[in-house]
Amino acid sequence: MTERAAVKAALKTQAVETPSWAYGNSGTRFKVFAQQGVPRTPQEKLDDAAKVHEFTGVAPTVALHIPWDKVDDYAALARHAEDRGLRLGAVNSNTFQDDDYRLGSVCHPDAAVRRKAVDHLLECVDIMDATGSTDLKLWFADGTNYPGQDDIRARQDRLAEALAEVYDRLGDDQRMLLEYKLFEPAFYTTDVPDWGTAYAHCLKLGPKAQVVVDTGHHAPGTNIEFIVATLLREGKLGGFDFNSRFYADDDLMVGAADPFQLFRIMYEVVRGGGLSGEVAFMLDQCHNVESKIPAILRSVMNVQEATAKALLVDRDALGAAQRAGDVLGANAVLMDAFSTDVRPLLREVREEMGLDPDPMAAYARSGWAEKIVAERVGGEQAGWGA
Repeated sequence: MTERAAVKAALKTQAVETPSWAYGNSGTRFKVFAQQGVPRTPQEKLDDAAKVHEFTGVAPTVALHIPWDKVDDYAALARHAEDRGLRLGAVNSNTFQDDDYRLGSVCHPDAAVRRKAVDHLLECVDIMDATGSTDLKLWFADGTNYPGQDDIRARQDRLAEALAEVYDRLGDDQRMLLEYKLFEPAFYTTDVPDWGTAYAHCLKLGPKAQVVVDTGHHAPGTNIEFIVATLLREGKLGGFDFNSRFYADDDLMVGAADPFQLFRIMYEVVRGGGLSGEVAFMLDQCHNVESKIPAILRSVMNVQEATAKALLVDRDALGAAQRAGDVLGANAVLMDAFSTDVRPLLREVREEMGLDPDPMAAYARSGWAEKIVAERVGGEQAGWGA
């Protein structure tokens, strides 16, 4: 197989999971701008996600968020997805929007509140059983705002106890993906603030616990590709929440703010064997001023472009330059790949997959945007509950 054919084969097998909440109304803490045609039910979210997969060919799964996507019959929801050529992906828990969680959820000083939070996480595993989902994704808003507000060490003990109970409930083919966030909404201490804390808990739990890297959850200047490389080396990188940030957790389209960073991350993924299918490539974005489906289409395409460039890195030449101590030569190898216009290659890939070479134009021609605006009248639009 030629190098070009190998790159195309890898791109055809890549999968990007889209988040159900991105199809609904979401935005900043100040204002969520409602749009026409936004889904009113989890089923309508899946209908929109099916269009993203139809035009990209690489978005076959949809992440759920509980309780935003709560239904009476999860097996029926899974069948609805299957009928549209999709599968249900990661189940995301929510322990941050209930009044009881003002001082935390699984780390709360009150045992009754901790019990409530853990019961919700166990409910999410039940939903995984019903939908066939294999990933439970956990993000906790737990933390403190003031020195002395709570016992930092005791909160870590409570977190470990909660995670262990949920871990023991997982099936053999299920895993726990633990996300971290530098700050927000807690401003003095966050109980899972960085990859090291998440890694320490996952290491203690066992092989079914892995770390999720959200690309917007770091301090400015953080070398995210180093984190990716390290977690891959340790077999603990479970997946990504892809988005972009300029200042904090901006949740913009992936690759929009710093496409070079996305390329660097994807190179470490390729270098570390992360395209094998064990690492989940998930989007975690909110589209407030831009149209939902086109923004998700563009995000998937941005991941594809960064991956294609990463696959084009001449690793033999790079290794030779590194061993020779050729600083500029090694950097040039990476920059040559990043500077390559991979759009013609991706158009070829899509045509070979029986797809339109331009997903954005194909969606615009499809009439789906006009159809959902006309049909989704009345009812309550889906949103993230803010």
